This record gives sequence, C-alpha cells and structure tokens, in this order.
Amino acid sequence: MRTIKIFDTTLRDGEQSPGCSMNIKEKIEVAKQLEKLNVDVIEAGFAIASKGDFEAIREISKNVKKPIVASLSRALKKDIDIAYEAIKYANKNRIHTFIATSDIHMEYKLKMDKKEVLKHAVDMVKYAKKLCYDIEFSAEDASRTNKEFLYEILYEVIKAGATTVNIPDTVGYTTPEEYYHLIKGIRDNVSNIKNADISVHCHNDLGMAVSNSLAALRAGANQIECTINGIGERAGNAALEEVVMAMDVRKDIYVSKTNINKKEIIKSSNLISTITGSFVSANKAIVGENAFAHESGIHQHGVLENKETYEIMTPESIGKKENKIVFGKHSGKHAFINKLEELGYNFDEFRINELFNQMKDLCDKKKNIYESDIEVLIAKNLKLNQSGYKLKSFVINTGNITNSTSTIKLISEGNLLEEVSLGDGPIDASFKAIDKIIGVSFILKDYKINSLSKGKDALGEVSLILKRDNKKYRGIGMSTDIIEASILAYLDSVNKYMILKELDNNENEYDAKNISK
Repeated sequence: MRTIKIFDTTLRDGEQSPGCSMNIKEKIEVAKQLEKLNVDVIEAGFAIASKGDFEAIREISKNVKKPIVASLSRALKKDIDIAYEAIKYANKNRIHTFIATSDIHMEYKLKMDKKEVLKHAVDMVKYAKKLCYDIEFSAEDASRTNKEFLYEILYEVIKAGATTVNIPDTVGYTTPEEYYHLIKGIRDNVSNIKNADISVHCHNDLGMAVSNSLAALRAGANQIECTINGIGERAGNAALEEVVMAMDVRKDIYVSKTNINKKEIIKSSNLISTITGSFVSANKAIVGENAFAHESGIHQHGVLENKETYEIMTPESIGKKENKIVFGKHSGKHAFINKLEELGYNFDEFRINELFNQMKDLCDKKKNIYESDIEVLIAKNLKLNQSGYKLKSFVINTGNITNSTSTIKLISEGNLLEEVSLGDGPIDASFKAIDKIIGVSFILKDYKINSLSKGKDALGEVSLILKRDNKKYRGIGMSTDIIEASILAYLDSVNKYMILKELDNNENEYDAKNISK
C-alpha cells in the first residue's frame, strides 16, 4: 500500500479565496493545527507577495517542526531569494517555483516561446537548488499544455534538480479520465520521472477537483495538493478531508494511505471556518453539519440498529462526537424513543405516543426540531419547570494538600436546604452534598465537559448520566464556572428522577385501586 503525501496549501492558495485573508497570528494558529493534522507539507504562503506574507512564512518556519514548510515563488531569482529567506529557519524546507507552460499562457501572459520557457525553468530550478535541496517545480496550466512539451520540460527540470514535479489543473478544466491518462503519459514518457515525486494540484471550477486528484493517484501520482474545506481561488481547490476520507473508506480501490491524523479533521475544518468566516454548507461532504445527520424514519431506524446501514464512515473517525438524529416530519417513533431514553426519560407507551404526536405537530410549525424543543414538550407535559431542586449557592474549599469540601444550598418548594460533604475533588464533594440533601444516591455513569466558546471566560457545558434502579437520567448544565455547570447538570438529572418517580408512584397507585375494585 503506497503512502500518498498530503501537501496543504490552505495558507497560500486557500487564503487567495475572496474574504479568506488571515493575519500572522491566525496563520500560525492554522499552521500548528495542520501540524496536529499531520500533513506532510505546509505551503505557508507566497513570500514575495507582501511583507505580511513573508513574515508569516518566516514565523511558521520557526513554529512548526514536523512538516516541510514551503513557499511559492515565480521562476525569478528575486522570488526564489525571498522565498528561501522566509523558509530557511524551518527544520525541513522547500522552494516551490512555477512557470506557465500552456500555449495560451506563454503567448498572452509570458510573451515567451517554448524554447525560452524551457531554458528559464531549468535555469531557475538550478538556481533554487543552490539554496535548498528540496525543490518543487510546477508547470502552470499543465492540463492544457502540449503533452510533448510537458514531457520535455519535466525531464529537464528533474535533471536540473527538482525533487517534485507538480501537474496543476490550474483552471479546473480537465476530467478524471483525461487527467488519469495525462499522469500515466508522464510516467510512461518522462524517462527520469522516478527521480521525483509526481504531485497534482486541482481546482474545482467544474466540481471535479477531488475526482481528478483521485484519478491522478490511481495513475501514479504520489502527492496531492489540497486545502481544508476546499477553499481557494474561484470555486476552490480539492478538499483535503474529502481526498483523505475517500482513500480511507475505499482502500480497495485506491490501495493507498496517508499520514493524516483523521481525528483532527473536524477541528481543522472548524478552525478555518472560524478564522476566515467562510463556513461550509450543511450538506458538505465529511465536515458539513448534516454529513452524519439522519431525518428519514427508515434511515434513523437503520442507524440506531447498526450505523453501517447508512454510514460508510463513523463521525468519531474524523473527530466528530456522534451522528445526529434530526427530528422532522419524516422521523420515526423508533428514533424518538431512543432520544427520550438518551435524555433520561423512561415513559410508558401512552405518554410516548402523546409526545410523539405533539412533536409531529410541532414539525408543521417549524423547520428544525432540536433537542431543546423536545425538552420543552416534556417540560410542558410533566411541568418540570415548576418543580424540583434549584441551586441557591455553593462554597468550595479545595487544594492540593487538603480534602475538598463543598457546601451546597438548594431551594425546593420554597424551603432552603443545606448540606456539607467531603469528596475526592470539588465536583465529587458537591455531588455527595446534593445526595445528602435529597436522601438518594446515584451512580455516575458518564461525565463530559465541552467548551461552547473560546477564551478564559468560555462558556462550559457539562453533560452527565446518573443511574439508579437500572434507569438512566441525563442532565445538562452550562456556566462559565465548570463546577457550577457540573452542579446544575447533576440537579437536572436529579429533578428528572424525582418527577419520573412521582409519575411511577401515581400510576402504581392508580393500578392498585383498579385491581382492588
């Protein structure tokens, strides 16, 4: 199985997408995340483009250790000199130089003939080679270049010292079958091609950037250039996450792998969206909000029984928490019952039918039904918001040389209740104090913390599950103080337990009266 190198150009080509400019601090943050993603090459920018680009590349070179750091440069000495100055601090560096090779570009943009372009390309590769061992050469607009001329220039730049030759589909013009034969033709007709990696750089003007990249892989390319979320010039570039997951899911077809840490894909996608303000569509492959969402009742039932019925990869494999069951008019009762149980409610069939019908009615009034909407329906039916324990205050005494102590004050039906307890930590002590107040103890089955925002004052969400009498009760609490969020989540579970226990008692009492009659 071949290992395909992933060359990420989010910070260069991706940033050229309108509205996606980043400052130095943001670029360094992205570069560090790309290092966690374990890309092989980071194209950090176009050093000669601006002073800001130069400084960003230089700082990235100093701040990342594992990936190769590359800078783009035209096939000009001044470009190459500045590119090297920007990347020279990197542990591993690369100069990426390019010149156009298609007839239309040579005639109208370069005003040069083939002989001049060939000589210039070779001279500049030789010049760059004196500064840096790792040289990538790109034949701009290669997919529209005369094949015989393309073979010739690739042979000569490899001979001059290029370690990677890039075959860009600069304007997104080619098709998978055509691109496959182009790459195969290079392998068959460039006699020294084994001395260099074949790289591909596809644009998405016709919506085929990923397909073209994968076709090139099958033809023998061993480096794919792409961007997070597919951002880039015009319609964008091949999306890294789609290329990587296509190879992973269809190993039987591509018989290749990457070094990418797939669990960092969602983090990388979200970071780019947050920094650039360019958010992906809900139905975007792999990273879209709906990529693992199911509304159809048939799909929901299948996924709940076995995820592989409708999911070809797991959300966890890309760093996403879980698939999402979306409730709408197409949803089935099976998924609804599963959600109720997940929320900590164990209802009889009559009450489930009542709530399910109310949920369906709500679907006719609003497009999306969220977990919070279901909680509101339950609260209205059970009057949860009118009863239960509410937090008045808490005081914590803790440290690394003393046992944690928590003093909890709760209000229930107008009464102030207070207890103190020791624990293994402030949260454990608080939970034990609450158990003392209500006179019931629980088993903590699950406890998760999630940051809902950024910064030191980030809003934290705690989700937990308590178990008692073989039934589970889920609670959620939010606060900028994680201890308070934990206490609120615990009380949320406790209140569900108390209400459902009261319902069970009332139903048992009703059944007992009927039996006695």
